[in-house]
Amino acid sequence: MNEYLSVIRSIMPPSYVQRGDQASIIGGAINYVKELEHHLQTLEARNRPNREAGAPLFADFFAFPQYSNSHGRKGGSAAAAGEVEPAETRSALADIEVTMVESHASVKIMSKNRSKQLLKLVARLQCIRLSVLHLNVTTVDQMVLYSLSLKLEDGCQLTTVDEIADAVHELLARIQEEAAA
Repeated sequence: MNEYLSVIRSIMPPSYVQRGDQASIIGGAINYVKELEHHLQTLEARNRPNREAGAPLFADFFAFPQYSNSHGRKGGSAAAAGEVEPAETRSALADIEVTMVESHASVKIMSKNRSKQLLKLVARLQCIRLSVLHLNVTTVDQMVLYSLSLKLEDGCQLTTVDEIADAVHELLARIQEEAAA
């Protein structure tokens, strides 16, 4: 096992392994693979020559979003696969998908790129007791894709993926309102 862990550790950048214990190495490897997948999807989106004018850039990135602004657009992941989109997917100003394991949440957000949006989003997430552990940002054209790994801190009132998605949507709506004012 230690041999495998040393091989894994040797192929990732040192910044992904904070300590030498097994859990840190495995956790760092998971984050590194997620980032590589993120970069691959970004490159595929940029190099897709026959991208439809209205098709979402990251059609395959959101499997089951709690919020989607892609209603009425062709090429969404569920529509592309011939599936019916979940009834609980709500129309929104951004695509938002949240998944959770215990006290850790993975949040994917795709929205229009706005000035100081990320700074305000991270600050407000911390105000509601969601700490950012890892963050990836990709911009393509006028759109931005955020992938956040969050930890629900003690005292956080949000306990489900829907509650977190609602809170993120509300934060983005406030940021958009402030930018428009």
